[in-house]
Amino acid sequence: MNITLKVWRQKSTSKPGKLVEYKLANIDSDMSFLEMFDILNGQLTMKGEEPVAFDHDCREGICGSCAMYVNGRAHGPQTGAAVCQLYMRSFNDGDTIIVEPWRSRAFPVIKDLSTDRSAFDRIVQVGGYISVNTGSAPEANEILISRQTQEMTMDAAACIACGACAAACKNASAMLFVGAQISRFALIPQGQAERRERAERMVAQMDSEGFGACSFIGACAVECPASIPLEVITRLNREYLGAKLH
Repeated sequence: MNITLKVWRQKSTSKPGKLVEYKLANIDSDMSFLEMFDILNGQLTMKGEEPVAFDHDCREGICGSCAMYVNGRAHGPQTGAAVCQLYMRSFNDGDTIIVEPWRSRAFPVIKDLSTDRSAFDRIVQVGGYISVNTGSAPEANEILISRQTQEMTMDAAACIACGACAAACKNASAMLFVGAQISRFALIPQGQAERRERAERMVAQMDSEGFGACSFIGACAVECPASIPLEVITRLNREYLGAKLH
């Protein structure tokens, strides 16, 4: 495959950025999208140019590091997959591929395609834990949880905190992410003690980080590589309203 890449290059948060064009030849269609970037960076290094900065770690769709826009879509054209799970066979020979960092004020660009997503970490820190003293750990099978509750909890816990939900939303809302974090605690017995305080703290932190309001359009759930359902936003609203009424 021969492709043309237009990659966002930006030296730092304070410097302006622009799209820079690169041409790559003889790209294997079975190569992953990040492996293609490895080849590009190898060629740039051989020329004495600065390689493209992008985040990656597991390359298995688990860590959520590979956050980037590909041709105007968060994580690219493949639904239910992160960029590291995207393969070049999803494109055609001769295609032009535009690659950009997340578009969100809460995720400032560090360099090139690398963005600062620590806002999510701070949201989790204010409420994503259980502080109740339970003594020694009980036998897991002694705590009865319905199959439906188990499935809903695991669905919410599948969130990889990549930021695609906020990046895809026209308001840069983080409601899907926060809803997933609140749901995975609110649904299980161990999370009941602090459920009201947790909802208030996490929503307040989300607002302070600069994320926008939810219009319930659903772009977040469409682009989410972990397929987090929209119902977690409904649960977040219910938990937050319950906390305020209480």
